[in-house]
Amino acid sequence: MSREILPGQIIAYPYLWAWQQERGETEGRKIRPTCVVVAVKGAHDGLTHLALLAITTQPPQHGRVTLDIPDIERRRAGLGDLRRCWIVVDEYNYDVAERSWYIEPGSDVHGRFSKAFVMKIATAFAKARQSGRRVDRLD
Repeated sequence: MSREILPGQIIAYPYLWAWQQERGETEGRKIRPTCVVVAVKGAHDGLTHLALLAITTQPPQHGRVTLDIPDIERRRAGLGDLRRCWIVVDEYNYDVAERSWYIEPGSDVHGRFSKAFVMKIATAFAKARQSGRRVDRLD
């Protein structure tokens, strides 16, 4: 990877929903804006381990844990063309940036959420992660 990936950045990513994985699908159906919620360099491998959260324009389904993205945050994140959107925090895609089949070196970052909103996302993600689902994208 030629650039550093940071929490709060919005990247284009073919997010694979947990329900798709459960049906045996291995590829995301479309490239969507995705929020980097965790980006950690591994102590043993030096690689960037990522937790990626989907951003959707579909209203949340009953029982899902989401955050409504405020207008100002949508603009900061480069999502100003979306009327209303949510970030899904009760499932995530796990990937390793340097080995990813889905993150192109030098690909553009759409934008970035504010530190305050990233902390809100991280807090909601930490709570939901205990009962949430992880979708590995390492193959």
